[in-house]
Amino acid sequence: MELFYDLFANVLNFTWQEAVMILIGCLLIYLAVKRDMEPSLLLPMGFGAILVNLPFVNTEAIETLFNAGIASELFPLLLFIGIGAMIDFGPLLSNPKMFLFGAAAQFGIFFTLVVAVFLGFDLKDAASTAIIAAADGPTSIYVANYFDSIYQGAIMVAAYSYMALVPIIQPPIIRAITTKKERMIRMEYTPGQVSKTTRILFPIFVTIIAGTVAPKSAELIGFLMFGNLIRECGVLESLSQSAQHELANLITLMLGLSVSFRMQAEAFLTVETLLILALGLVGFVFDTVGGVFFAKFLNLFSKKKVNPMIGAAGISAFPMASRMVHKMGLDEDPYNFLLMHAAGANVSGQIASVIAGGLIITLVENLL
Repeated sequence: MELFYDLFANVLNFTWQEAVMILIGCLLIYLAVKRDMEPSLLLPMGFGAILVNLPFVNTEAIETLFNAGIASELFPLLLFIGIGAMIDFGPLLSNPKMFLFGAAAQFGIFFTLVVAVFLGFDLKDAASTAIIAAADGPTSIYVANYFDSIYQGAIMVAAYSYMALVPIIQPPIIRAITTKKERMIRMEYTPGQVSKTTRILFPIFVTIIAGTVAPKSAELIGFLMFGNLIRECGVLESLSQSAQHELANLITLMLGLSVSFRMQAEAFLTVETLLILALGLVGFVFDTVGGVFFAKFLNLFSKKKVNPMIGAAGISAFPMASRMVHKMGLDEDPYNFLLMHAAGANVSGQIASVIAGGLIITLVENLL
């Protein structure tokens, strides 16, 4: 009888906010299982959101995981090792001008920062929100944690959700700002021989240059490049495979559970949270627009035209953005193969988003 009384008391202690958060957790699980949207992250995040919003549940274990993995910045850094080990910079090194598209596609970050400040967000929270536009989950987590933003949960959910929604969000934007003729532009790809020495030196040079230009990005870019160095050095193959699979999967799982600590109803269900989700989408849209219009601008002066869709691949969502651009190219012309060009812009965007995160941190600290 006492057991039923306790159960009834727990049910009565549910607030509508907690019920909504449990439904959101179920939605995240649905998107992970049925829609295959970032399942390794959304599944643990959704389950964690349910767990932390149950009445009388002790969340100390998840809080400990959050403090150990996110507050200490350990999980994002370790995840970058795995991401770096996955990335092949060959297409970028074969066509270095793709670096420009990675830089151009970060426009949305700075645009969103200005808009967020205009809407009344604290500068640190505005900066944390702006980085969602990079479509780079680990960098978003790193920046939001660096500024100790109270909106970390919403920022993390938005960043990874928009990454997963690239094939849905980007195509209509691209079609709206390009003509069919532009989307049918063919680009020749002549694969250059990238030497092993170049592949090994590249992550070392990028770390040195990025760490000098944007010191606040040194940790992120350094761990990303270290992962790539493990891949390219040729003497740590088993470690490279472990970083790409076991390490990346385990850290992503722990990351999802840790993030859920910031998804408690009283902190998550606010007007500011909805604004953050909207601002993240705005930033994502302007990143896409910035990359596409930069390609169109280059075509005004270039004899060899660039397919403007390549600019949209300059965001950090790797490899979803490059695959999406390639598919759109094939839809317009079944013989138009854009994958390698798009991949070059995409991996450039991965580097650029990390550097942009460091620049945002430096900018905000100088203004405060």
